[in-house]
Amino acid sequence: MIEEVRRVAAMQDHALRVKAAVDLMTELQGAVVETSRMRKESIAWLRDHGYSMADVAKLMGVSRARVAQLRDAGPPPERAFLGAQHVQVLVPMRAGERDYVALEDSSTGQKLLALAHQLQLDGDLGYIPTTGEIDLDHDELIVVCGPKTSPVTAEALGNDPRISFETLADGRWALIERESGTVHTSPSDNPEDPMPTDVAYFGRLPRPDGRGTFLLIAGVHAVGSLGAAHFLSENISDVYKQAGTAPFSMVIAADFEPGTKTIVGSRAVTDVLHHEPA
Repeated sequence: MIEEVRRVAAMQDHALRVKAAVDLMTELQGAVVETSRMRKESIAWLRDHGYSMADVAKLMGVSRARVAQLRDAGPPPERAFLGAQHVQVLVPMRAGERDYVALEDSSTGQKLLALAHQLQLDGDLGYIPTTGEIDLDHDELIVVCGPKTSPVTAEALGNDPRISFETLADGRWALIERESGTVHTSPSDNPEDPMPTDVAYFGRLPRPDGRGTFLLIAGVHAVGSLGAAHFLSENISDVYKQAGTAPFSMVIAADFEPGTKTIVGSRAVTDVLHHEPA
């Protein structure tokens, strides 16, 4: 980082240097926020694992009073689950006379952005074309799209070692736990007794370029994705404690109002299923 400061300082063209200085300041400010998050997380971990305030103060080279101040400063540790600076949320366009975004998908995107902002992250909403083409090789990416809509997400889901997203013989879509064979279908698709409940895939998967991961939410129906966003908003701290930023997957269920598709409750149907041994 010091080298970057020196590089900008050495610029002779002030028109170029002023832009470079602004960009570097933004990057530095983002780094300060993220390191304060890491510091807060580490102080909490040390305290939870038997270190006294005096021990932590000695490690940090500050007073106990300063540790007491710093343990509450900065964004919450679970912020790292979404990213470090700027989150991009992608939702699908649907084909019709004119391409459109389903209300549930739009609401899912907005709920995820609201969560990012709550965690002191910037974010923006993008749209997946009706072809389903997505470039997954980006940092801090959340994709809201199932295998029915995108061959890209279908391929990514196919590589999940814990959960598959498949079509059953009767035409219904289902989430299947690979190890146990347990099948999770949407109660709203029950031909005998449909209920206002849907299920969704939620997980973190490797990017195709192997240089990171992305978060994927995929409801059997669009309302299921909204339910997964609801669940994450209510439980991100617990999910982060269990999953960290490593690949995982799980099944979420959500109840909704039949008319408005408003989520009235959400819950985990499976545990956080780690893709690699802890």
